[in-house]
Amino acid sequence: MDNLFNRKYIVQGLFIVVSLILLGTLFYIQVFSDKYFLSAENNVLRRIYTYPARGVILDRNEKVLVRNELVYDLMAIPNDVKPFDTVELCRIISVDTAKFIKNFKTARRISRFQPKAIEKQLSVEIYQSLSEQLARFPGFFVQSRTIRQYPDSIAGQFLGYIKEVTPKEIEKYDGYYKSGDYIGRSGVEKAYEQSLRGVKGVAKLLYDVHNVPKGSYAEGRLDTSAVSGEQLISSLDIRLQKLGEELMQNKIGSIVAIEPKTGEILAFVSSPGYDPNLMVGRSQGNNYMDLLKNPNRVFNVRPIQGYYSPGSAFKPLDALIGLQEGVIDPNTTFNCPGYFKAGNHTVKCEHIDGNIALRRGLARSCNTYACYVFQKLITQKKYKNQKVAYDDWHRMVSKFGLGDTLGIDLPGERTGRFYDASYYSGKYSKYWGYSTVISLAIGQGEMDATPLQIANIMAIIANKGYYVKPHLVKAIGRDREIKKEYTQKHYVGIDAKHFDPVIDGMQEAVNSPWGTAIGSRIDNIIMCGKTGTVQNPRGKNHSVFIGFAPRDNPKIAIAVIVENAGFGSAYAAPIASYITEKYLKDSVANNKLAQVEWMKKQIVLPEPPKPKFKLKPKATDTSKTIKLLNDQATR
Repeated sequence: MDNLFNRKYIVQGLFIVVSLILLGTLFYIQVFSDKYFLSAENNVLRRIYTYPARGVILDRNEKVLVRNELVYDLMAIPNDVKPFDTVELCRIISVDTAKFIKNFKTARRISRFQPKAIEKQLSVEIYQSLSEQLARFPGFFVQSRTIRQYPDSIAGQFLGYIKEVTPKEIEKYDGYYKSGDYIGRSGVEKAYEQSLRGVKGVAKLLYDVHNVPKGSYAEGRLDTSAVSGEQLISSLDIRLQKLGEELMQNKIGSIVAIEPKTGEILAFVSSPGYDPNLMVGRSQGNNYMDLLKNPNRVFNVRPIQGYYSPGSAFKPLDALIGLQEGVIDPNTTFNCPGYFKAGNHTVKCEHIDGNIALRRGLARSCNTYACYVFQKLITQKKYKNQKVAYDDWHRMVSKFGLGDTLGIDLPGERTGRFYDASYYSGKYSKYWGYSTVISLAIGQGEMDATPLQIANIMAIIANKGYYVKPHLVKAIGRDREIKKEYTQKHYVGIDAKHFDPVIDGMQEAVNSPWGTAIGSRIDNIIMCGKTGTVQNPRGKNHSVFIGFAPRDNPKIAIAVIVENAGFGSAYAAPIASYITEKYLKDSVANNKLAQVEWMKKQIVLPEPPKPKFKLKPKATDTSKTIKLLNDQATR
């Protein structure tokens, strides 16, 4: 009897404990926690996002390169939409009816209760017309956002463009982006996406089970405002960029100008370019396809993706290594008979210079002199064999940035082409030496560099031994943050004393009567430079100029490449001088303005490829042709 009595109270106690636990849990869910309420938020809680303005991008003098323009998306909550005059709404917003219906069906299929964009990027004018009549179309509303606008229509490849996110990008960024959001797809817009995009705002609205709005959730306490993206101050000088793009009209090539001491890029011209405004708005897709059809590849960012043999631009670098290694000094003399013989290879020279030393060798761009320096470097007795010597030379050249990316703050930078000894051993087995790769002495052969790498070599020489990573953004946000990697000096292992003899030769190339770069002279400014005529296996040679100015305390280092333009002195050198003079003097001298205008109008484009096969005309019966013409004439 006692056992039965005890079991009764135990069971009752268990029921009481379980009941208390259930009541406590229910009280917690209803009073203290929104967890279970929010799990049904798709039915009763809707988020309306407000989009921040992307960060403005300025040039180095804080002139606007990219700003924002207000546009409007026509949104709809499909379940709220009542029967309406579709044709009239499409007329107001200037859109094809079939397209509108397709977009609406897609939105309804995704969700009947969540807002979805039906037509995007309506202009202010369309919005004004629509807002007056929007009450006639229940379930539709307008959401504002901004798109990019480029007041000067320049620097398309540098700035890049934005596009709607893809499903893969939505997944990659852990849900920050939603369908219909925009993301930087190229250029600075992509490289600095997290700084530029800002933070979306969100308003949470309550609806009851009958889909009737009940106001803000939690009285709006949990709503957040949109936060605009960070402002970027780029390193570009808008004056140089404009002039560079005008000079490179109807030409293929690149201009890269760098401030040597900081690594800040002053001009970043890729030609042919495009108006970045074409990549904005409702016609973006069609414009993109039209640009894509351009046979000269306007989306190829040539400053960081174009491959060119450095040509004579490489000679100062190799001379520096020769001085550092002690195989030459400034007075070492070689005889130039107009060529250099290396085994079975003959490297021709543009001139017969006779006995020639370093300074004049660089001023005259003497191939023979450069080949002798390379020969001495690779045949040094301190090395076990020439392959070991070559690898050491390769290591020293690589410190100047050849054969690898420089780490510019843009996506898509390429490494160039510059091989170590193992490549040649694989290609030629053990039977190779300096004579096999003698073309490298003059920057030809199996060596390609990007225009950025070539300009950076000039910055190194201007700084007498170091460079700062080239970059296009110099400050981020109100605090003007600068990334540490773009303030550090990278030394190339050449003693400072060896630079003056090389710079002497580059100064003489521009300023002496026998120099090859006299077309780049600037009044009252000592320009140091080097022309190059780079072999092109697919057509006429490329015109190249590299240099910096002024000689003392250099402010600008520059590389200009004009494809298919022949001698470096013809196009590249004068273009470089105009850009340099504009930067240092704020204007080009009056006596050169006619030359500048002439250069802008020049067309230097490759000939269209010839068809591989010629179609033979079919043989025709002359009598039948005459009869056919007579019959047509009598009709």
